[in-house]
Amino acid sequence: MSTKATETTAKPKSRRRAMEAAALALFGAGAASAQTGGAWTPKKASANGPIRSGHLLFLSGIGGWYPERRPKAGDVRQQTADALTIMKEALGRAGSSMENVLKVQVSLVDPENNWEPMNEVYNTFFPTPRPARSYFGTTGFRRPGQLLQIDCIAYVD
Repeated sequence: MSTKATETTAKPKSRRRAMEAAALALFGAGAASAQTGGAWTPKKASANGPIRSGHLLFLSGIGGWYPERRPKAGDVRQQTADALTIMKEALGRAGSSMENVLKVQVSLVDPENNWEPMNEVYNTFFPTPRPARSYFGTTGFRRPGQLLQIDCIAYVD
């Protein structure tokens, strides 16, 4: 794929081209040129991923709940542990691991009260050095009682 600006701003004609354009926009020409077979999604993938582009794996919208139960309202520690466990399992099924996570983004309801307990649990899931991380405060999510949502980008062979 060429890295000319005119080509990257054109409408993508396929999901693969969309992923290449996203990788190019996020990580520069090196990531897009590392594309080795198109975007990859497992059979049970959703819009949340995992989606693979080259050696990058994208997961998004990971909440602290399992399909068979609702999140425990007000329990940010449990929701954080559940979300990171779901993330760890999804990474493993896709051939990666928590050790290969490059970037994490956490969206958190009421960060003034929830940051510290979320961070304590978060730190137990990642080896040092930990991945780059950003967080955003939010007023809420679609699911009642949900306190956080996690996105990540990981490396995969």
